[in-house]
Amino acid sequence: MSATSMSATPAASDRHSSSSGLLFLSTLVAALGGLLFGFDTAVISGTTEALEVQFELSSGALGFTVATALVGTILGSISVGRPADAWGRRAILSLTAILFTVSAIGSALAPEWYSFMLFRFIGGIGVGAASVVSPMYIAEISPARLRGRLVAVTQFNIVLGILLAFFSNYLIAQAGFGETAWRWMFGVETVPAVAFGVLLWLVPRSPRWLMTKGHDSEAREVLARLGRDDVERELREIRESIDLEHHQLEEPFFGRNYRKPILLAVAIAAFNQLSGINAVLYYAPAIFKMAGAGTDQALLQAVAVGGTNLLFTMIAMAIIDSFGRRRLMLIGSLGYILSLGATAGAFYAYGAEFQAATQAADALENVEQRIAEPPSEAASQDGVPLERATREAEAEARAAFAAAAEEAQGGSRIVLIGLIAFIASHAFSQGAVIWVFISEIFPNRVRARGLALGSFTHWAMAALISWTFPKIAEWSGGHIFAFYALMMFVQLIWVLAVMPETKGVPLEEIQKRLGIR
Repeated sequence: MSATSMSATPAASDRHSSSSGLLFLSTLVAALGGLLFGFDTAVISGTTEALEVQFELSSGALGFTVATALVGTILGSISVGRPADAWGRRAILSLTAILFTVSAIGSALAPEWYSFMLFRFIGGIGVGAASVVSPMYIAEISPARLRGRLVAVTQFNIVLGILLAFFSNYLIAQAGFGETAWRWMFGVETVPAVAFGVLLWLVPRSPRWLMTKGHDSEAREVLARLGRDDVERELREIRESIDLEHHQLEEPFFGRNYRKPILLAVAIAAFNQLSGINAVLYYAPAIFKMAGAGTDQALLQAVAVGGTNLLFTMIAMAIIDSFGRRRLMLIGSLGYILSLGATAGAFYAYGAEFQAATQAADALENVEQRIAEPPSEAASQDGVPLERATREAEAEARAAFAAAAEEAQGGSRIVLIGLIAFIASHAFSQGAVIWVFISEIFPNRVRARGLALGSFTHWAMAALISWTFPKIAEWSGGHIFAFYALMMFVQLIWVLAVMPETKGVPLEEIQKRLGIR
């Protein structure tokens, strides 16, 4: 071997390492949109009781308040496609960072209900836009052999954001902020939002978007920097798939040519929410409290849900490109059915015990709030010193709650195990697959609009379910979980009969298999 060739090898290795580093850096930065998506989605779960008190909300008004952000996600997801095509994926991600920052600060400082809902709506627009553009950008910079794993980094960051929100809520609740704790829960989102906006300056623009704008030389440079083995071949395949001479970017989207991917995207997005996942994420502490847990215990159990979500997302990410999207969906569907069925059964069997424990927990919280209030001018209550009376009332309420919680303990454990199994099933299947699958099944020329449609369907269903969940759960108890289990049985049939496998298939080949001209 010559000295020249020996010296060239380390240089080539360094270039490859640098290229791989840029690919993974770009993936991680874009996926921060997913982390903010997850944090913003779950942070409200720890504030629902405080919001009810602060703004004097009924259960129906609370559901509407929670759904306000989801209405924003609908607008953000359905309207982001054309701007993403016009201005680029990176530019839109920068805009979402601004929206998240404004929402976090505004929600934390909101003086009344209407301004609070406005700032939550603004954050929802950011969530909807990020849910479309983050996986789109990652799919367009990734080689086919790594695409599933890299796009799934968005889902990993979503569940990491959810876990961080649950954990942050628990820590803030324990920190003694009192009546302002809920404001701190929203305000801490400012830190990752600002970091996201700054880090986006370090990543390149999407090569596929650059090609649609005729910037072939910059696209070539970006692909080379990302470490592609055959840049010219990939450029040629992208150019053929865009096929601007025969398919203008303004061609009708809802036509016969794209019917199959449209139906696939709408179906998987609708099933994602018909599992009840967002109801569980938004109301996890409230559900655990319905099942007999105290407030602090309910917040801690929500952290366990977030940790399970993260663990099983990591497992799914590790195997999605070898195991396949369809097989993950099959296993997850079975897990959904069993876990939701068990949760519904617990509410049927222990309904009376759960109700008694919830009432006892509310009574205990009322007594504790009275103790925390400044002493009034009255020195006694029915001839008994006020401090002594309240301490005795607290002891009685605590004993009553302990007795009621013990009666409900068996059912509470079933609900906790059932929901943890439910979250594991979701993370291992739908959670890891949905954004990968939707980003793969549409051709380059309409991918932005296809992802926008899938995201719109996802968030419209999320808004509907989250808005109605408090009222329906209050009225029906376990029936709501039985309904979700039934929907997952329908999903199982859809996966078996309709869903195609896309693992390891180049984006340009997938459109041929779906019959797209």
